[in-house]
Amino acid sequence: MAGFQELKRTIRDVDDIENVSLPTLLAPFFAIIRSPLSTGPITSAALSSLHSFFVCGLISSNSVSLDVALTEFSSTVSHCKFEASDSSGDEVVLLRIMTVIQDCMCSNTIGRQLGDIEVCEMLETVLTTCCQMRLSETLRRSSESTMHALVRTIFTRLHYLDPGTEEAKLQMTDDDTQEGEIKLTVPPSAGPTDLAVFEVNRDEQEVTMDNLTIIEKERNSDEAESQEGSVSVGPKPEYGLPAIIELLRVLINILDPNDQVHTDSTRLTALGILNAAFEVSGSRIGDYPSLQTLVIDPGCKFLFQLARSENTAVLHSTLRTISTVFETMRKHLKLQQELFLAFTIDRLAPPVVSTPHLNKKGTFSPRPTTPASSTPTLVSEADPETGRESPAPARHPKASPARGETRDLILETLGQISRHSSFMVDLYTNYDCDINCENLFERLVDFLTKGVYPAHYTGGLESQQQNSQYLCLDMLLRFVNDMVARAEGTSQLWHSEFTAPEELMHSKSQKQLVLTGAARFNARPKTGLAFLEENKLIYADLSPNVSKAHSLATFLKNCTRLDKRLLGDFISKPDNIEILKAFIGLFDFKNKPIAEAMREMLEAFRLPGEAQQIARITETFASIYFASEPAEIRSEDAVYVLAYSVIMLNTDLHNPQVRKRMTIEEYRRNLRGVNDGANFSPEYLQNIYDSIRKREIIMPEEHTGQLGFEYAWKELLARSRISGDLMICDSSLFDVDMFKSCWKPVISAITYAFISFDDDYVIQRAIAGFRQCATLAGRFDLPDVFDFVVVSLSQATSLLSDGLPTLVPNYPVVEVDGQPVTVSSLSVKFGTNFKGQLAAVVLFNIVNGNGNALREGWTQIFEMFQNLFLHSVLPTRMLQMEDFLGGVSMIPLRGSQPPRPQARNEGGLLSALSSYLMTPYGSSSDTLVPDATDADVENTLCTIDCITSCRLDELYGQIMHLDLEALIAAVRALEALAHERTVARLKQESDEIATTFNTSLATDGAYSVPYDPASVFLLETMVSVACQTPQHIEDLWPIVFEHLSALLSASAQYSVLLIERAVVGLLRLCLILAQKPSLRDQIYVSFDILSGLPSTVAASVAEQVISGVNLIVQNHRDIISSQTEWNLVFALIRSTMSHPEAARVSFELITHLASEGPDQFVTVDNFGGLITLLDDFATSASFSVEMHQDQARPTKPLDPSKLPAIERGHKSIDLLFDLKKFIPLFMESSHIQRSQAWRQLCLPLVSSLSRQSTNASREVRHSAISQLQRLLLGPYMIYDEKDHNQVDEIFNRVVFPLLDELLKQPVFLRDPKGMSETRLRASALLCKAFMHFEVRDNRPEVDIRLLWIQVLDLLDRLMNVDKKDQLYEAVPESLKNVVLVMNAAEILVPPSADDHRNERQRTLWSATQERMDRFLPGFLAEVISIPPMQPTPQELPTPAVPTS
Repeated sequence: MAGFQELKRTIRDVDDIENVSLPTLLAPFFAIIRSPLSTGPITSAALSSLHSFFVCGLISSNSVSLDVALTEFSSTVSHCKFEASDSSGDEVVLLRIMTVIQDCMCSNTIGRQLGDIEVCEMLETVLTTCCQMRLSETLRRSSESTMHALVRTIFTRLHYLDPGTEEAKLQMTDDDTQEGEIKLTVPPSAGPTDLAVFEVNRDEQEVTMDNLTIIEKERNSDEAESQEGSVSVGPKPEYGLPAIIELLRVLINILDPNDQVHTDSTRLTALGILNAAFEVSGSRIGDYPSLQTLVIDPGCKFLFQLARSENTAVLHSTLRTISTVFETMRKHLKLQQELFLAFTIDRLAPPVVSTPHLNKKGTFSPRPTTPASSTPTLVSEADPETGRESPAPARHPKASPARGETRDLILETLGQISRHSSFMVDLYTNYDCDINCENLFERLVDFLTKGVYPAHYTGGLESQQQNSQYLCLDMLLRFVNDMVARAEGTSQLWHSEFTAPEELMHSKSQKQLVLTGAARFNARPKTGLAFLEENKLIYADLSPNVSKAHSLATFLKNCTRLDKRLLGDFISKPDNIEILKAFIGLFDFKNKPIAEAMREMLEAFRLPGEAQQIARITETFASIYFASEPAEIRSEDAVYVLAYSVIMLNTDLHNPQVRKRMTIEEYRRNLRGVNDGANFSPEYLQNIYDSIRKREIIMPEEHTGQLGFEYAWKELLARSRISGDLMICDSSLFDVDMFKSCWKPVISAITYAFISFDDDYVIQRAIAGFRQCATLAGRFDLPDVFDFVVVSLSQATSLLSDGLPTLVPNYPVVEVDGQPVTVSSLSVKFGTNFKGQLAAVVLFNIVNGNGNALREGWTQIFEMFQNLFLHSVLPTRMLQMEDFLGGVSMIPLRGSQPPRPQARNEGGLLSALSSYLMTPYGSSSDTLVPDATDADVENTLCTIDCITSCRLDELYGQIMHLDLEALIAAVRALEALAHERTVARLKQESDEIATTFNTSLATDGAYSVPYDPASVFLLETMVSVACQTPQHIEDLWPIVFEHLSALLSASAQYSVLLIERAVVGLLRLCLILAQKPSLRDQIYVSFDILSGLPSTVAASVAEQVISGVNLIVQNHRDIISSQTEWNLVFALIRSTMSHPEAARVSFELITHLASEGPDQFVTVDNFGGLITLLDDFATSASFSVEMHQDQARPTKPLDPSKLPAIERGHKSIDLLFDLKKFIPLFMESSHIQRSQAWRQLCLPLVSSLSRQSTNASREVRHSAISQLQRLLLGPYMIYDEKDHNQVDEIFNRVVFPLLDELLKQPVFLRDPKGMSETRLRASALLCKAFMHFEVRDNRPEVDIRLLWIQVLDLLDRLMNVDKKDQLYEAVPESLKNVVLVMNAAEILVPPSADDHRNERQRTLWSATQERMDRFLPGFLAEVISIPPMQPTPQELPTPAVPTS
């Protein structure tokens, strides 16, 4: 108390207390606090006073001798002593101490005046309190809060300090001779205390770091000056980097899990403090090399070990701290991040099944519910063929799978670490593109995609499983979202100091080769070396200075993917001694102790077990090490023995099976005299012994557990020294390659989430993911990705059909707002499927406007169109059929389709039933229509609204404007679907019937496919698309024609409507082909197919055929240029004549073709075809009359006006006659010879008229014979008069056949009443033709005897066919005229007294007289008077005349 009395006297006369020296003012309080005799309440009061001084500003930056006072303050509060009383009162004192320390250090003005030693003393006081387990929870938590505040204050200074300056000061301090050190000590975490005096002080057990010191004498000199009342000359240096380093060192050392002094509770406290330090310092901490070194090692080492803790609280805090460390120092922790992420994925991934199922490719097959990833993963075994899944061997110890809460914690940490937009890019560029690193990007994406599926999750509650799935999905979607953001313009420029992107991508490609080569080497070294040489990974750098052995050794030493055990065995073989020398020669042993040299070498490969191999390695090492001129070693043999001794000593000191360890004396004794006869110095051998004793030489793949971790950590640190910093850049340069490698499992995972999860937010995120994947597919020009998105979404819509329905049910139709609405099963079900509606809207919104990115996905699009069509939900525009006849019409959904009967062997019955089933037209009045409930109607309306919002009609319109490649894909998809429902279905069902009933119906065409509206819809859509894109017809035609020809080749086995639509489609396309010269030949291929249709089918499609042909011929007449082409056209027209309406159109077309005018169609090439076709029309009139006669009652008169065929037949005769005028034109224009014109043009014309002169139709017949007579006897008859053969042909091929036909009884019965007149006309024609062609003055030399006798034969038959007929009287009259004319022409000359006739005249007369006497005896004498003649001694011979 004397101090207080003295203080009262001192300040009694002071006007301003701030002028009093602060040490003087505070000295009594410090004395009370330091005194062990003070009780707890007194000490607490003194501390409260100090707190008041800070609060009131008595202690401020302006206080006199502040630095001295602060030194005393830190010493006082750090050495506070008082008599212990009750524990609560004692803890109040400690709480006061925490308060005043916080007042001092956290003050913006006072705290900066503290030195490093003072800061360390106070931090030690607070940290000690935090870690004392004997103190109450409240006090420790309060102390921990204080510690957090202090740490934040201290580490905040990093933002204001200059790293270069601070590091330089630190180096200068290290170089000075030290008399004292800054040291922070932390007592054991727990332990009893029997002290009567409670003391806050340092414990004897200390954790120190020797390289951070400040000379203690500075503090002593400051205290001396303070005692003398003088003020220091200069300002005291503020605390800085030394105190921060010491604090960080102590906190990190507390984390050491192998240090048994500290408990998990202490580590929890240290983890919280560390986390606060990293949070406040941010990335600034990485700018200080000394702090960075501490964090890298041992900070990360201890943190990663604690990440394996089974204590949930420790694990949580550790993971939180690790996350913060990576957040702040990621740039400097490249390999540490690789290790942690690989460890994390190992713990999160499910354990490898011991007996996996292998697929054909030899890779592990995933579970049925888990999709196979398209990206390679890194597991413990490698595929020697591909090299995939080959990791860096044993870089980190394997961890047991995390389950339950532990799994969630690790997964949350992974999500926190990966939240940066550049995270995946950084993984790809830093690890996947680095040969010596794992493919972390591929591994992580593979884990995340599989993690979305429940099969990937092992153990835990359902809620934890779902949370795990959500977290994986969230990270996947964030990855996709970041990629889209970069594609849209947020991408950063690649930093010039980074490795060039081209080099990274080359390294990525090389990495795969290295993985494959290493995998093959590990399986079989010879095969691996061959692969490496083939791909120029070895021996590519050969030169005079680089041998093959050196090149291979360099690869073997630097490749971290090789099996170290196999490597040691390989290089130590006798055949590879040169490789062994080159391998060991790559080490730099200069100035290295032999123990360290051996350690470096033996960590590069696993020492083999065979003694001879070890000897080779040791000998080679001895040679190379001795060449580096090591100190104290006199010979190579000495090195050899020393090397062996190091190996044996390492085994002896560290093998757990060795109980008695070798001592240093024994070691010295064993090496006595081996140094070229001399001994090694004791110090030399002691150094070797100590080096091995303290640090075991850990050979690769030799240890597990802590030793294995230590080896892996050491290897990591060695690699980190050359790996450089982490390249961090949110660049889009690698997005294409990244997306290509993982898009399929990513989209599959999103699809599963969309289908399986019920959370609205997750569904929205999944939808966004679909859109973003589609966006990336479009930007990266990856149609496969777009297809996969469409396929995935289409499966989620439930709009894909489950099979091939044969019948469309009779769905009820209700009226809503005046519009008919079909209530189908799909519309009701889809109306309640919220996810399906979402998927549909998303799908079609994605496809709308992006059709050019689609390829295979069109199949799903059109399959949904087809299903919607079958349920009457498609827009009207897409339900219509275009036709030549009636514009557009709706595709009928149902036909007359009773249940299909069982197939039997009676082909006739089955064929009849199939024919009945084929027709799409008819009613289903027998089918009951179910009633639609209000709920069904409401669901249907929801479906209609959803489909409307999908804008299907817009998408349908966009198809016509697709680029060629996408358009071809769309049409191919349509063709494939249509083929499945028609051709493939016909074959399948036919085969089934043939197999089941052992019939031949499948091959003879008796089986028919029932009507399927979907096949018509697909066909119409395909043809419509092709017709509306004529600019691409050359590419689309082969696809569409393949399907059309397949249908038409089996036309009798499909429904009438389907074949009708196929015919219309084919002809519509032919109209377009007519505009493409290169494809015009395909028109005639099509015509040939159509003309070959079975008659029943041809009749059913005749209207469509002739309508199409009519348009083609009239609009594109120039495409038909040869006789063959015209014949195909005429054959097609001919096939339509059996249909009444089609025949009318056909005849109009023929009439137009045969007409004369400016657009004349008649040519030499089509002249004969026109004659044939007109002849067919006339013949059809005959058939019509005969059919009418068979069907009509005998009393019912025939009214020709009611038979259009007769009218067409009559007109056909006129057209045939009119064709005669073209013959002279052709002769002139085409330079046709008269004989050729007769044979090719005139003869077919008169032959046709001759044939039609026997037509059953009287009108046609009479017209034909009249026109024949006009043509034969008129001026248009083109023939060579001098060529008697042509005249003979007129009679033998025209006139005589006509008479022969008329004399036949069946022909007569066609028209018994009118045929007599025809015969009469024919007989007159016969006589007139004979007189016209044969009885001429200019043809005296022609022998007509044979022809004349044939005429007489025909007249004989005509006259005697029916003696009651008028022909009986008419024939003699006609014959009389002929005879008179022949007589006048001196052709038929009777004999006379002075017979001047020539031989031909005499013969003709005799033959005529003989033949006429058979049916008209004496007729010739009556017509021609015969003068009396002298009898001759013998009769002239009469030539034999054949009778008809």
